[in-house]
Amino acid sequence: MKKIVIPALLLGVLSSLLLLPGCHSMKTEELKNSIEVVDVQTKWISKEYRAWPPKLVLIPIISFRVKNISTQPLTYVNFNAIFRFQGESKELGSSFLAAIRKKPVMPGQTSDVITLKSNYGVEGQTVQSFENNPYWKTVTVKLFAQSKGSDYALLGEYEVSKTIDFKPDETVTPVTGPEEQTKK
Repeated sequence: MKKIVIPALLLGVLSSLLLLPGCHSMKTEELKNSIEVVDVQTKWISKEYRAWPPKLVLIPIISFRVKNISTQPLTYVNFNAIFRFQGESKELGSSFLAAIRKKPVMPGQTSDVITLKSNYGVEGQTVQSFENNPYWKTVTVKLFAQSKGSDYALLGEYEVSKTIDFKPDETVTPVTGPEEQTKK
């Protein structure tokens, strides 16, 4: 009985390994050589705003698309962005996104837009308080990718534009009570 069970068990294990080619781990260099980052845009957006007392918190973001330059579909790719003030080692903020999942990016094709937002930013009172501030430092973002057990691969480092994509409400709607009905 033992002579039959061990070869049957061994055959079952080997068969299952042959049926799992889609689960192979990707080497870091293989991942890096499969991805071209295109259509990169960086800017600052509002995380928190209040008109009175004035408070505006801006966070840096990076948006991009991924072009698959390999011969295999890209699936299960995670992205990580680390935002830092230029010349500083301390992190301003970071963002992680499991972006490419069920819908693979086929060879030669480009992904949908992927956006990573810093979880922390800088605080001021108005847009002008940022634009006119000589101490508003330049921020850089390092973009990494990871897939199927690979280590993180550095895809690039980008300077965050000082473009602010925020417009406070122009109109203030006064709070009023219900209109009183006139009696006849």
